[in-house]
Amino acid sequence: MGVLFLVSALVIGGLLAVQASANLQLNRVVGTPYGASTLQLGIAAVLLAAVAGVAGGWGALAGVADVAPWKLLGGVASPIYIASAILLFPRLGALASAGLFVAGQVLASLVLDIGGLLGVEQRSFNAGMALGALAVLGGIAMVIRSQLAGTSSQASSARAGWIALGLLAGAVLPVQGAINAALRVELDDAFAVGMVSFTVATATIAVVLVLLLALRRTPRPRLNSLNTVPWWGWLGGAAAATYVTLTFLLIPRIGAATTIALTVTGQQLTAAAIDHYGLFRLPPRPVTVARLAGLASLGAGCALVQLA
Repeated sequence: MGVLFLVSALVIGGLLAVQASANLQLNRVVGTPYGASTLQLGIAAVLLAAVAGVAGGWGALAGVADVAPWKLLGGVASPIYIASAILLFPRLGALASAGLFVAGQVLASLVLDIGGLLGVEQRSFNAGMALGALAVLGGIAMVIRSQLAGTSSQASSARAGWIALGLLAGAVLPVQGAINAALRVELDDAFAVGMVSFTVATATIAVVLVLLLALRRTPRPRLNSLNTVPWWGWLGGAAAATYVTLTFLLIPRIGAATTIALTVTGQQLTAAAIDHYGLFRLPPRPVTVARLAGLASLGAGCALVQLA
């Protein structure tokens, strides 16, 4: 049974890379990342509402009225992450984008742990954390340098903003996890927390979409073309809901550090396969020795930070 939990953690990590690829395909049809994100997050919210209903989690929602407002804001991170992935995958590739997400995730986790922020148990900074952080930074630098090899200095400079966005998108995930963990203490039901999180996420991105449409900063979603989306283009919402649900279930059984280390590994391996073989209609980007070395350094650094 323990092996099943470990394999499950690897698989749900891979779902993050699949989610981003599926969302990108939906975005190509809808014509706006904000519209695509609204659809996928809405699907995730409906799925989790159904799961919560079957599992008897609806009753826990009665406690939402007594929860501090900040504990309901974890879902805001989801549209940031999803929209960023839609924007970054075609520009930087699946592996480089996922590497940036992981780097931001690990560094933000360090800040939360060392500072004891948002209810996270405080940890003392040690040599293992320092070495892990350096390995993460070195690994993502190797991946990005390999990715940008042969491009002009002007093009490389233009990508600095996309790199910063990738780090930010990764950094919001542990913040979301900490906030949702605090909410779970209040509601005492993982499925209810997931439902609240994705409901907030859907509402957030929907408001952003409406505002951008009013300001004419994004195209109107092409909903009449949704029948052309391949079946796997709808997997983003299901992947997100599965990731959130299984993460809540795995952490008490195999520990937070092991869960995070394995999900990151699964995410990176899946992203490497997507890049190398050009899966999900993405352009092939062969995985070179330099990129593999960067990937290994990134994974080792993540393990050091989580297990130090």
